[in-house]
Amino acid sequence: MTSRLPLILACAAVAAQIVYPLVHGGIRDVVTVLVVALLAAASITHAAVTRGARWTVGLVVVTAGLGLCSEVVGTATGFPYGCYDYSVDRLGPALAGVPLVVPFAWTAGFYPVWCVASVLARGPRRRLTRIALTTIGVVGWDLYLDPQMVADGQWHWCVTDAGLPGIEHIPLTNYAGWFVVAAVMAVAVDRIDRRLDAGHRHRHRHRDGVPIGLFLWTWLGSALAHSVFLGAPELRYSAIYGWLAMGILGVPLLVSLLRPRVRRPGTHDTHPHT
Repeated sequence: MTSRLPLILACAAVAAQIVYPLVHGGIRDVVTVLVVALLAAASITHAAVTRGARWTVGLVVVTAGLGLCSEVVGTATGFPYGCYDYSVDRLGPALAGVPLVVPFAWTAGFYPVWCVASVLARGPRRRLTRIALTTIGVVGWDLYLDPQMVADGQWHWCVTDAGLPGIEHIPLTNYAGWFVVAAVMAVAVDRIDRRLDAGHRHRHRHRDGVPIGLFLWTWLGSALAHSVFLGAPELRYSAIYGWLAMGILGVPLLVSLLRPRVRRPGTHDTHPHT
C-alpha cells in the first residue's frame, strides 16, 4: 500500500484538477487548495518511498521552507517577485499575509520537474545541466500557474502593464524572481541528492513514473485547459508560454520515452534463427 500511495494521491490530484473548471466561487477555492495539497502529498510520499526520509525532509525544507520565506519577504517588500498581495481569505490559514498552502505549491511544482531533469541529465558531470533544466522547468510551470491564479483572483499585482504580450498584468520581475528562487532550490536539492543518494545510485534506479506522469500532465494538460476549458482570454497566451517553456524538458523527455531501446554492443539474440 505504501508504494501505491503516491500513485493514488497523484490520481486524486488529477481528478481534482479536472473538476476545477467545472466549479466556481467558494467551491473552486476549496478545490484549489485540494489540488495543491494532493500534488504536494504525491510528491512528498513518492520521494519518501524512492529516496528515503532524510532526502524527503531536505526536499520539503528547501522547497516549502525557502518558498515560504521568499513569499513572506515578497509580499512585504516586493522583492524578488514584484509588488503583489494574496487574497488570504480564500486559500485557508495564512502567515504574514501568505496562505500556508502556498509554500507546498513550490514542493508540488518543483519535484516532478526535478525528476524529469534528472532523467534528461544523468551522471555527476551533468549536474549543472540538471540544475539549469530544473530552473527552466519550474519557471515554465509558473507561466501556467500565475496567470490562472490571477485570473481567478487568488492574488493581485500592483503593476499591471509590464509583462509578456497577452499577460501584461503579471510583471516580468515575477519570472525573474521565480528563476532566482528556483535556481537556489535546485542547487540546494542537488547538494542534498549528492550527499544522501550517491551511495545508492548504482544499487537501484529510482522509479519515477509518478512524478514524470505529473510533469507530462501539467505540461500538456495545462496547455489544453488554458486553451479550451478556462474562460479568461489571457490564458490563451499563458497556454503558449507555459507549453514552450516546459517543453524544453517535455520534448526531449517524450523523445527518450518513445525512442525504441537500442541493443547494447556485444549482446546477441537469444532466440534461434529459423
